[in-house]
Amino acid sequence: MAWGKRDVMAHCLIALGSNLGDRLQTLERAIDDMTAHPAFRVVARSRWHQTRPVGGPVGQGEFLNGALLGETTLSPNALLEWLQDLERRLGRQRTTRWGPRTIDLDLLLYDHWVVDSPSLVLPHPRMAWRRFVLAPAAEVAPGMVHPTTGWTIARLLRHLDTSVPYVAITGPIAAGKSALARLVAAKVSGRVVAETCDPASLAQRDADRSGNAWGVEIEFLKQRARLLAVCSPEWTAPRMVALSDFWFDQSLAFARVWLGSDQFEDFQGHWEVARRSVVQPRLTVFVDGPTHQLLHRIRQRKRPGEDRLTAEILDRLRSSLQTELRRPDRGPVLRLAAGDLAPAAEQLRAAIQSMA
Repeated sequence: MAWGKRDVMAHCLIALGSNLGDRLQTLERAIDDMTAHPAFRVVARSRWHQTRPVGGPVGQGEFLNGALLGETTLSPNALLEWLQDLERRLGRQRTTRWGPRTIDLDLLLYDHWVVDSPSLVLPHPRMAWRRFVLAPAAEVAPGMVHPTTGWTIARLLRHLDTSVPYVAITGPIAAGKSALARLVAAKVSGRVVAETCDPASLAQRDADRSGNAWGVEIEFLKQRARLLAVCSPEWTAPRMVALSDFWFDQSLAFARVWLGSDQFEDFQGHWEVARRSVVQPRLTVFVDGPTHQLLHRIRQRKRPGEDRLTAEILDRLRSSLQTELRRPDRGPVLRLAAGDLAPAAEQLRAAIQSMA
């Protein structure tokens, strides 16, 4: 088989896992094959970690997980193709998502590349919060940088160890944030941190953004600061996972859309002061969907003032949220599709389990 080649060596981080058959023998065979490839060099390998399965069918056996740092002249797509071919030769069958598997070889990082295509996503879209990935990866590449968060592997793992068990859910209006928080909290025996809003105030804001938006956004900011106050006993001694139907930093994102430039600068000052005293999420979840779908939901629920929302406003809110999510101090972000709650809830439940 001909492999796409590059002129220079690239560092790549690969996760390995198995929970079927002779796990150790299969994993060692995979590393032997990698070592033998002329365009690939094993730089470092982790020890094997025994971990519980996350997501998928119940009753699976425990995994052996590890990580490998390599150097290669293969292109990212050629490397992925080779890894998938190696999986097939070692007996991998792709039948059930997150189901038991003879071998799992995931391309996590390829230098600082960011790729989002139907065949390849870099960095791996779920690596930033999976402890069973980060723990072995930190043994071989602690200083390697996750390019979309800007955090090193060591920092991502330390974040899991030191942050409170809290997940913030954000997204544009009508994305289903509150419903998702309630559903997942029930699945993981967690608690919901829910904000309240005065429909009349929201209606006034949407009807006259220049005259009423300041008061509404300041009240949201104060309420969120109270709910997430780091000094609260619920955060100093957390007993269960908490899920909020908002993200503190969405205050800034929404204010950017609703307020004029002078008001926004003043609001940003209030936000910066309040942010110093609030708990930060272990994981932020961004729920989004097509604008026409969100508008349909808005029209169906018939809340006061929301009939004035337009596609242009929703697109601006989405763009503003994306700006905040991309900031380098925001941490891991899980992106979910609005619509059917069941698959989104299952993905979030699995993410919460993988952080423990």
